[in-house]
Amino acid sequence: MTVNELVEKCGFKAVSMPRPEREIDGCYIGDLLSWVMGRAQEDSVWITIMSNINIIAVATLTDVSCIILAEGVTVDSEIIKVALEKGVNILLSDKRTYETAVAVHELI
Repeated sequence: MTVNELVEKCGFKAVSMPRPEREIDGCYIGDLLSWVMGRAQEDSVWITIMSNINIIAVATLTDVSCIILAEGVTVDSEIIKVALEKGVNILLSDKRTYETAVAVHELI
């Protein structure tokens, strides 16, 4: 499954989608950035509620397919700009973190 297909099937809102055909293989949920850096797997979806600029660095280091910000969390335009420059897909979900994870799990 690709990030683009995930957006279409789950109804997430894409705010940064420079790599829509990026393949997804797994899912990781976490908000402590240092913990995510050591545990998120390449090509996985990373679900979090963290919305500061450091999520872009973590996504780049771990090479996740996309970040999904759950629970209605949003990001400012500067983060979107950097995400686009760095090739990081960011999606938004109004669902609770658990419900977002279930939706992803049912598809991958």
